[in-house]
Amino acid sequence: MTAVMPFTSIDLCHLLEERRMHELELLTDLTDEQLRGVAMRDAERPIWELGHVGWFQEYWILRHLDGADPSMVGSDALYDSAKMYTHERGELAFPSRSETLEYTSAILRRCVERLSSREPDPEETYSYLLSIFHEDMHSETLTFIRQTLGYSRPSLSTSRYDESLLAIDADFRFHDVDMPGGAFRLGANADTPFVFDNEKWGHMVEVEPFSISATTVTNAEFLEFVEAGGYGMKGLWGKRGRDWLRRSKAQCPRFWQKGSDGGWYRKDFDQLSPLEPFHPVVHVNWYEANAYCNWAHRRLPTEAEWEMAAGAIPTTRESGTNKPSFPWGNETPTPLTVNMDWTAMACVDVRALAAGDSAAGCRQMIGNVWEWTADTFEAYPGFVVDPYREYSEPSFGKKKVLRGGSWATRSLLIRNTWRNFYMPFRNNIYAGFRTCAVR
Repeated sequence: MTAVMPFTSIDLCHLLEERRMHELELLTDLTDEQLRGVAMRDAERPIWELGHVGWFQEYWILRHLDGADPSMVGSDALYDSAKMYTHERGELAFPSRSETLEYTSAILRRCVERLSSREPDPEETYSYLLSIFHEDMHSETLTFIRQTLGYSRPSLSTSRYDESLLAIDADFRFHDVDMPGGAFRLGANADTPFVFDNEKWGHMVEVEPFSISATTVTNAEFLEFVEAGGYGMKGLWGKRGRDWLRRSKAQCPRFWQKGSDGGWYRKDFDQLSPLEPFHPVVHVNWYEANAYCNWAHRRLPTEAEWEMAAGAIPTTRESGTNKPSFPWGNETPTPLTVNMDWTAMACVDVRALAAGDSAAGCRQMIGNVWEWTADTFEAYPGFVVDPYREYSEPSFGKKKVLRGGSWATRSLLIRNTWRNFYMPFRNNIYAGFRTCAVR
């Protein structure tokens, strides 16, 4: 089990309650029909999301720690995500809105009350943090479910962004950052606070010299690919990419539309907005990212290259031995350094937030959009599965790795070594990419 952060019972209870308040804010304005949603391959029904986070809390805190019985008959069959695929769950009959709220609220109260008279031991802290971070991940999922279903933008109490923080450097020029390569410690160190098993443990790798773009690919750059006919150039896509193209009939990113005026627009929740040229391209899958790279005579970075560009300290002999938690150092993320925590409620200009640059000079490696890498998700050497066995291991060899977090990711969750993973066809998540030069 991972070392855990020194959280008190008060800290854990506050985080549990704050996370649930945030989750409910993402759902409060939805009608009962919207909450039920529709069965889709790449989006859960919102009502399932709410029930699932309550079930997960009960499973890992009340049942795992205390041996309690399930409080709802049949809850495992409804809410255990390891039992069936998303589109299969979509056909189930779920409890009503009021029943789901009553179920999840009762579980939360019990989880808080059990810490009211004592401090948690390490096993308890692990289970509480696991539940808190799990709800963080599902809050982001709920956000892109709203996008996928075309619901309105949620109104959140955290969305009070100061536009003055987004000053754009007028002298910024798009460029590559040259990395010397060398020995690098990939993954989390053993003394790192709570991490999931797929980051364990840091191990030395040798990285060849490479050049990586200082920013993620923008809408304007990706539009050049679209208008050049990139979606019709079959040689760019590979066999599986071509299969996806044939099934999807895609001709542009999922939420893009060409207007009658000849301009390009992006569906932003339930609104059409003109395509922002200097914002990162988002909602593209791995196949689209890789095809763009082939067209542009570039490539996606490997995980090791991405993490080195985010966290290497040029002055250290073994780069990464004492690497920082974030590109800018070990200081807690703030709106000056990252676009996270729903504060801006959207992506921002890739030239913004210079205070968050890595030591190497790469911008927005944390926040704004998740970034696809070239690598398939695999275990690190010496991998040992955590108590939450269903998190990483079933996805090894099947999914592609993303790094960095998005505007809808909680900053308490993220760090340079964090590994996200999705199937390569997924194009409704907040994902973009940056590229490397081909040498």
